[in-house]
Amino acid sequence: MKIEERLALVKHSPDNVSHLLIKSADACRDCEERPCLAFCPAAVYTLNESEQAIVVAYEGCLECGACRLACPHDNIEWRWPRGGCGVAYRYG
Repeated sequence: MKIEERLALVKHSPDNVSHLLIKSADACRDCEERPCLAFCPAAVYTLNESEQAIVVAYEGCLECGACRLACPHDNIEWRWPRGGCGVAYRYG
C-alpha cells in the first residue's frame, strides 16, 4: 500500500484549540530560511506573504513531532491534543 493510500485512512478529530504554537512571531519573521515550511510532512505550516507570518493549520497535524525537533530556534511549542482529539491511525 502506498503512503498516500495509508494517509487517506487517517481519521482526524480536530480540537477547537491548537496544540501547536509559534512562541514568537518575530523570530519567524527574522529567520530567512523558515525551515518549518519544509519539514512538516502534512504541510501544517504556511507563510502569509502579506504579513510575513507563519500560519499554523493545526487541524491537519499528523502528530509526528518533527516540528518540535526540527525548528532550529526552538520556536514551536508542541503538545498532545486533548483526549479524543487529533489523529487516529488505522492499519499501521
